[in-house]
Amino acid sequence: MLSPQQIAERVRDAMFANDRASKGLGMEILAISPGGATLTMTVREDMLNGLDICHGGFITTLADSAFAFACNAYNEMTVASGFDVSIVAPGKLGDRLTAVAEEVQLSGRTGVYDITVRNQRDELVALFRGRSYRLKGKPVVHIQE
Repeated sequence: MLSPQQIAERVRDAMFANDRASKGLGMEILAISPGGATLTMTVREDMLNGLDICHGGFITTLADSAFAFACNAYNEMTVASGFDVSIVAPGKLGDRLTAVAEEVQLSGRTGVYDITVRNQRDELVALFRGRSYRLKGKPVVHIQE
């Protein structure tokens, strides 16, 4: 029988293999655990807005990807039912942003996850709170032991 950590790792691998959005933005998964994930992304030239700072949508996408990996790590297909995001500092060209997702609450089919996004200087860039909804009886991947 697989441990919860082994299940999370298999789900991570399967999801990332097909995650064109996260890959296209150059995201990397640094850590995965049941209910948790850490992803990183470097701010590129094509992510800058007209004010020469990282477009908030890219920062939000990084947080949303960490949220997705964290809440699906149990191998039960889970989708976002909503989220709130506060961008508190700009991302700048070359910044390495890291999103850390942590499960706050999980009960039945619903969950709440907090994601912090920080730069390479450990300065807070964004706070993201995601609400999740599990689809009944749908695994993310078929796991053979």
